[in-house]
Amino acid sequence: MNQYPSIDAVLKEVRVSLEHRPAVVQTFAQCFPNTLETTAKLLGDGSSFVFTGDIPAMWLRDSSAQVAPYVPLTRFDAGMRRLIAGLIRRQAICIAIDPYANAFNETPSGAGHTVDLPPQHPQVWERKFELDSLCYPVRLAHMYWQATGDRTVFDSSVLTMLHCILETMRTEQHHEARSTYRFTRPSEHRILDSDTLSRDGHGPACGFTGMIWSGFRPSDDACTYSYNIPGNMMAVVALGQIAELARVVYGDALLEAAALELRAEVEAGIQMHATVQHPEFGTVYAFEVDGLGNHLLMDDANVPSLLSIPYIGYRPVSDLLYQNTRALILSPTNPYFFVGQHAQGIGSPHTPGRRVWPIALSMQLLTSDNDPERQMLLGMLTRTTAGTGFMHESFDPDDPTVYTREWFAWANSLFAESVIAYAHSHTQPVLR
Repeated sequence: MNQYPSIDAVLKEVRVSLEHRPAVVQTFAQCFPNTLETTAKLLGDGSSFVFTGDIPAMWLRDSSAQVAPYVPLTRFDAGMRRLIAGLIRRQAICIAIDPYANAFNETPSGAGHTVDLPPQHPQVWERKFELDSLCYPVRLAHMYWQATGDRTVFDSSVLTMLHCILETMRTEQHHEARSTYRFTRPSEHRILDSDTLSRDGHGPACGFTGMIWSGFRPSDDACTYSYNIPGNMMAVVALGQIAELARVVYGDALLEAAALELRAEVEAGIQMHATVQHPEFGTVYAFEVDGLGNHLLMDDANVPSLLSIPYIGYRPVSDLLYQNTRALILSPTNPYFFVGQHAQGIGSPHTPGRRVWPIALSMQLLTSDNDPERQMLLGMLTRTTAGTGFMHESFDPDDPTVYTREWFAWANSLFAESVIAYAHSHTQPVLR
């Protein structure tokens, strides 16, 4: 990895820190550079295209998550700065094309889900509106700015992106009254029933709450109830980050004020509508609500999730409401928590049947303040790769050789991120 010398430095650091866990080190050594080696492309216009793995499209969410463990290295590594800054530029280009799309082609090739209605731009792979898809580019840009202090990437196109994100969120706060967004996938082209929206593409009925409507979850499955709580929590954080960038980088007082106003409204909506009193676990967060009195108690492996609340920066691990919610979702009360002979953890309706997702195991590790739990999760993750040394989308907890998606770069990067966090908690890090 001579193009990125910081990668070798981190690999060396982890080998030293975790020399007593050789299986973890070996798996980390494969997963950590995977995005750079297999899915990242530096383009001639100064941007970067980071596709997801076995699908040749770039998801706004996945691409941001895939490079997250590299962002701290940008302060030491010029090549890494070029990659991350390029991805920020590419995401700004994508959002300018269509802020409702979740995944994009490298060129306007027309590849992707071409039968979806209404017809999409030829550079759009898929046009499922997922609130988190607007939050992740903000998170990435803010992380990069914090790591480097480099303002050169924050040009007019990125400022336009921030304005567009805010405008789209504001529109979808009033989805029923203001939004023209619709999405329908013909039945013969659906893998799951959740590949389309009900009510002729409008999505399920909902009442105004102050929160932001989302057609689909981070899993790309349609929401049962249209206010996805983890997505709105991430939006609260992202809106605060927009306000900070507007003030410090751009000196845009109007953008700052608008972001803070919407942030306060979404936060008030969460506090008023997102909590449920559970007879066993106490007050907990719901996964989704509709503003009409209905709620869904569950969690999904894909991030943002309720499990990821501290990771996305909404509340600390010590928060009592988070701890109550964590206890619920890491129990059989969560219909997508599975226990098998080789693993236990959160899965997703996106992979029907009893399937645990390594992304959820890595997130459980990243949000744990219990060292025995973290050590247990490290072992579980490294023992369930079916001998490949890579993370998969999901696996059967009774038979890890049965899995989905052999090449899934987001899962590899999040595992690497969790290992780095664990190693840093046990040693004095070199690269920080």
